[in-house]
Amino acid sequence: MTHRQVASPFPTVRPLRLPASVTRPHPKTPPREPRSLSATRVGAQVRALRIAAGSSGGALAQRSGISRSMLSRIEHGLVSPSVETLDRIATGLNVPISRFFGDQPSRTDFSHVPAGKGIRVERVGAIAGYSYELLGHQLSGNLFVEPYLVTLLPDAQPYVTFQHPGIKFLHFVSGRVGYRYGAKLVKLAPGDSLQFDATALHGIDTIEEGPVSYLSVVFTVRD
Repeated sequence: MTHRQVASPFPTVRPLRLPASVTRPHPKTPPREPRSLSATRVGAQVRALRIAAGSSGGALAQRSGISRSMLSRIEHGLVSPSVETLDRIATGLNVPISRFFGDQPSRTDFSHVPAGKGIRVERVGAIAGYSYELLGHQLSGNLFVEPYLVTLLPDAQPYVTFQHPGIKFLHFVSGRVGYRYGAKLVKLAPGDSLQFDATALHGIDTIEEGPVSYLSVVFTVRD
């Protein structure tokens, strides 16, 4: 019995030919190199300040009035931003524009002082009964920082005529005092803090409860 070949109801399958533009291999785009060392440093500062502020790139770009892609290129050092652009970013971060140029990679100052291991300092002109323990040091840069743990000994007396250059920050650890700053008088207890321009007269006006100890940090600019 002869079998007759029946034609397939489906069209003949032909290999699919893709256009050459699809099959042609495309060279990989090499990663862009940073514009310059200065651009890299400025970009690193922008990124560090953004992260410290807890801001996303998108949020900072929106506050600064620039595109997110532009901010990303600046942070990676791929472009040299104009002064106007940096001013917008500084406004978005609420910092002075000079902060973008304050990075000094050569700085290596690092100070670790274990509890009770600070250096006892006999300060020239120190008031009797005020014990100073130096908790750190900063040798480089234009900013001079003096962090002390100040303890009032049993014979310490109130003293309200401290006066010196710089900005002073105080954080009280123990005791209760009345602290005078110029004509102002405030009551301070453990956990309370003060920050002020130290060129005005200041100091402890009354000792209400002891023992008194507080952190004192003075910031001054080197000549």
